[in-house]
Amino acid sequence: MNNSVKPQTTSVNWELIERYIRSRISGLPDKPMEVHPFSAGYSNLTYRIAIGEWEAVFRRPPFGSIPPKAHDMKREFTILEKLHPVFPLAPKPYLYCEDPAVSDKHFYIMEKKNGLVLDDALPPEHEGDTAYTRTVSETVVNTLTFLHSIDYRKAELADIGRPEGYLERQVHGWIKRYEQAKTEEIGEVTEIEQWLLRHLPSSPAPTIVHNDFKLNNMMLSPDDPRQAVAVFDWEMCTIGDPLTDLACSLAYWTEPGEAETGLTSVTIQPGFLTRREFADMYAAKSGRDLSVIDYHLTFAFYKIAVVLQQLYYRWKKGETADDRFASLDVGIYNLMRQAGRAKNRELL
Repeated sequence: MNNSVKPQTTSVNWELIERYIRSRISGLPDKPMEVHPFSAGYSNLTYRIAIGEWEAVFRRPPFGSIPPKAHDMKREFTILEKLHPVFPLAPKPYLYCEDPAVSDKHFYIMEKKNGLVLDDALPPEHEGDTAYTRTVSETVVNTLTFLHSIDYRKAELADIGRPEGYLERQVHGWIKRYEQAKTEEIGEVTEIEQWLLRHLPSSPAPTIVHNDFKLNNMMLSPDDPRQAVAVFDWEMCTIGDPLTDLACSLAYWTEPGEAETGLTSVTIQPGFLTRREFADMYAAKSGRDLSVIDYHLTFAFYKIAVVLQQLYYRWKKGETADDRFASLDVGIYNLMRQAGRAKNRELL
C-alpha cells in the first residue's frame, strides 16, 4: 500500500482501514489504497483516500485523549446521512465504523467533492476581477439562505439540537469556557460579557445551524463562481438561531484595514460585499429581521476569540508544543476589540 502520510499518522493502521472499506463497498479497483492528509487544522483529522479512480474522505478524531462528548463522528455521520438528500452540498457519507479492532478511534468515510476553496488568495486569473468577487459573495449568501430554508423536521433532523433557549445556553456556555481558559486580563472582556448577558434578544424561528459557516468551508465550481459544490465541517451542526450562523459568516468576512486576528480571508480583496451588504442581501433573500444582528456579531467575535483562547491556554500551560498557538494572543485581543466595536454598532 502507498502510505503518503506524515510520520505522526503512523498510529492509523491503514491496512485495516482498507480491508474494512473493501468489505463494505463492493466493486473497488484491485489497486493499492493511497492516503494523503489534507491541510492540518486544529480539530478532527481528515485524509483523502484513493483506490484507483475511486476517491473518498476519511475523518476521525485527533490522537490522544479527548473529552467524552467531543469529536463525535457518529453524530456527524448521522447528520450527513439525513442532510445530504435535502442539501446536496453536504457530502454524502459512505460508512461509519467504531470497531476498536479496526481503529483506535471511531471514523467515517464520505464522498470527495472536487472544486475550488478560497482561503486567503484568489486564483491568479481572477486577481482584480471585481465581477468575480461580487459573484462569489452572492453565492455564499445564497448558500447560507438555502441552508436556513430547509425544513429540518421533514429532514428528520429535529433531534440534533434543542432550539428552545439555544442562544441563552450558547452565551452562558461560551462565557464559562473563557473563564476556564483565561490566561491574561483583557480590559474590554468583562464589559462585553455583561452586555451579552443583559441584552439577550429573542430568536427567530429555528433552523438548521451549521455553526462554522464561512467562505473557506465552502467549495465552488472552478468554472462558474455562481455554483457552490460543497459545504464542509458539519461537526457542530445543530438546530437553533439562524442569526448566529449569519453572524459567524460576517465575523470571518474580514474587511480591508482590520487588525490581525489570525483569521485569513480573501474577502479583503476588491469587489467582495461589505459586511453590511452581505447582511442586507441575506435579509432580503431570507425575509428575516436583522434588527438585532449587532448583538449576534458581537457574540460571534467573542466566541471565535474564546476558541483561540482555549488553544492558547493549552500552549501556555505546556499541554501542546504546537508553535501555531504561540502567537494566538494577538488574534484573541483583536477579536475581543472587534466584539467591542460590534457592540457599539461600529461594524454594520
